[in-house]
Amino acid sequence: MAEQRVSCGRGFFCVPDLAAALKNATNGGFDFICVPICHPRYRREFLDPVPNRSGAFTRSDLVLPSQDWNSLIVGKISPWLDLDSTNEIVKKNSELALHQELCYSVHLSLPAVLVPLKSYNCVNLAQHINTSIHDTHVQQVWAHVPMRSPEDECDRHLFEEEEEIKRSKYEKDPWEWWNLFRTVCANSRKIGLALEISTELPSEEELVRWCGEPVKAAILPTSLFLTNKKGFPVLPRAHQALVKRLFRLNTQLILTGVNKHKDKGVGFYYQYLAHLYQTQPELDNVSQFAKGYEDYLQCPLQPLMDNLESQTYEIFERDPVKYSQYQKAVHKALVDRVPEDKKDSVVTVVMVVGAGRGPLVRASLTAAEESGRKVRVYAVEKNPNAVVTLETLKEEEWSGDVTVVSSDMREWNSPEKADILVSELLGSFGDNELSPECLDGAQRFLKDDGISIPCEYTSFLAPVSAAKLHYEVSQSSDTGKGPLAPFETPYVVRLHNVAVISPPQPCFVFVHPNRADRIDNSRVKSLEFEAKTSFSLHGFAGYFETVLYKDVTLSIRPETHSEGMFSWFPFYFPIKEPQYVTAGSTITCHFWRKCTPKKVWYEWCMSKPAPVPLHNPGGRSYLIGL
Repeated sequence: MAEQRVSCGRGFFCVPDLAAALKNATNGGFDFICVPICHPRYRREFLDPVPNRSGAFTRSDLVLPSQDWNSLIVGKISPWLDLDSTNEIVKKNSELALHQELCYSVHLSLPAVLVPLKSYNCVNLAQHINTSIHDTHVQQVWAHVPMRSPEDECDRHLFEEEEEIKRSKYEKDPWEWWNLFRTVCANSRKIGLALEISTELPSEEELVRWCGEPVKAAILPTSLFLTNKKGFPVLPRAHQALVKRLFRLNTQLILTGVNKHKDKGVGFYYQYLAHLYQTQPELDNVSQFAKGYEDYLQCPLQPLMDNLESQTYEIFERDPVKYSQYQKAVHKALVDRVPEDKKDSVVTVVMVVGAGRGPLVRASLTAAEESGRKVRVYAVEKNPNAVVTLETLKEEEWSGDVTVVSSDMREWNSPEKADILVSELLGSFGDNELSPECLDGAQRFLKDDGISIPCEYTSFLAPVSAAKLHYEVSQSSDTGKGPLAPFETPYVVRLHNVAVISPPQPCFVFVHPNRADRIDNSRVKSLEFEAKTSFSLHGFAGYFETVLYKDVTLSIRPETHSEGMFSWFPFYFPIKEPQYVTAGSTITCHFWRKCTPKKVWYEWCMSKPAPVPLHNPGGRSYLIGL
């Protein structure tokens, strides 16, 4: 397999000889160059009286072959354009010049065009860019945004009024410029972010927020680089860490500015960045398993309504952590249940409900063997196709220790009561594969002092900024359902290009066995989150934790994630309209788990900072069939 390498471009302010600049950059290892479409100082006047100028407004397309234009050149829009000027002539002139440059970039089939955002006043610019996205074949527009406002680098005026400071702080935050720009462009997939990394990095919350955006390119000025003992360019530690974070989002790099290491040549900057790319930490189990599935929307499994396929079982059985934890839990339960002096005479009845292709049966038998306890195992499975596998395993591996039962656990009449009930009916949001309903139906054949593994599970929710995911949801449609359906369906997603804005909080809790007089698995929960920075809210991430037995647990909550476990990706609950949330405000969300004898579904909405309509009322777009 070819070794992956960093994609790195060289940015220029002005290029007298394009072919020579391209040759020098590629000789230095760079993959592409960023050049102005027009000479940056060539201001064109389009309005009456039009000056009588002859000649072309920029260089000819014959300077390079077309394959170079469409793969090696990123165009830059002229820096003097001001489409949001209060001066009508400047505004009109800028609009016409922008149109001219964008049309020429389409003529050349440039892969991307860099458009600088210089202030919060960018609505007219965004409107014109949005028009060009829809009316021309422009491939990608990258908004060139500084990570920190240029004014932030200067000293504040002491005599600024407090209100003025508040307003200016908000309007001087480049994230606000970017958010306004992409919102006007309806969060289009053709709009990307080219983030210019600042000398002084912002707070961790702000870095997390930037990493939740579609960062196509990180612009690295040579002024960021230090010189090491051997005279080579290197980045400060904090900048190295940020660049490595951006590598995980497949961000390309663009080096700008003059070569500060004249004796070394500009190629050494590239070599250093390539070295940074190669020295990234190895992918962990979960990342390796999820490769290619990042931010990919999947509908949650419904194993109760649908019979799972062989390959689905196979994928889950590969998990190195889940079944070893189950084995540990069964081992502890057997030792607690049967004292050492009775281990030869007492037989413990273990019922595995929802046995699938037998991994929990195998874990229970191994636990029995290791603990020296005798067991009688029932493997209960409703999927007739998986029962074929269980019967074969019974013949070839398990002998007389196992009884295979082909039945829905809620309908089976067991010949005896169980000491231990083992199941793996949990989904990414804990209860979303109907574990509560299934285990409530099966607990009638558990002894009064019997043990349920798992004995408890809790779902968690956190607000997320996820522009890429929200766009994917908006593009999906189910012909049989209404236009709201994609936004009223929760998804299973390997969250990747996403910013989790506030730590997850517990939502619904279920305990087994459930000895309540009247079992009710409906739930309602209101949660409040604090926003430390302003951000765009695109929905909520869902996770779960479970206690299998005593101190043996499994978790996909980021703070307590079971290391190396990949059986579950998080849940994503979208909201229809992204909500702009200001720093310091409270997000209040409300979640319901609703039940009828035939189905279970979730409903969700928000009341703060602004009310959001109820999603999925009555389970109209998404339900889980019983």
